[in-house]
Amino acid sequence: MADYINGSDLLLEIGEKCVGHCTSHKTTMSTETKTRAVKPLASAAKANGTWKEKVVVGMSVAITAEGLSVYDETENGWKQISALWGKGKQVKVKAFERAGDETPYLSGDFIITQIEQSAPAADDCTYSISLENAGEPEIYPGKDKA
Repeated sequence: MADYINGSDLLLEIGEKCVGHCTSHKTTMSTETKTRAVKPLASAAKANGTWKEKVVVGMSVAITAEGLSVYDETENGWKQISALWGKGKQVKVKAFERAGDETPYLSGDFIITQIEQSAPAADDCTYSISLENAGEPEIYPGKDKA
């Protein structure tokens, strides 16, 4: 049987502390492309101009996370992350597996683009955050190691 990764084993660290009481986080890696259509050479067959080329013109990473607000949070929660947002600066972000080897699979500078708190009556107070990369991450899947 396959040894599937449990979502609880993937951790998100913002500003050198893990997101505490995190209920979920999602990492989205996007590629912006440009379509290039060229006329085929005069000597080429008539149908050769049918297929368009795609080239990569930009790449980005977006991360969202949700968590429970806790009075005595010792890691990163609403109070700590909203204070990082209030500085209006880049934050160091790492994503890694809990399983002993804490080498991140994603690491770099990000901007907190949104933080939201939800406090319904008679229910858990939660928060959500959104981050976007601030330039090329230091570590990401497929990046050549120098």
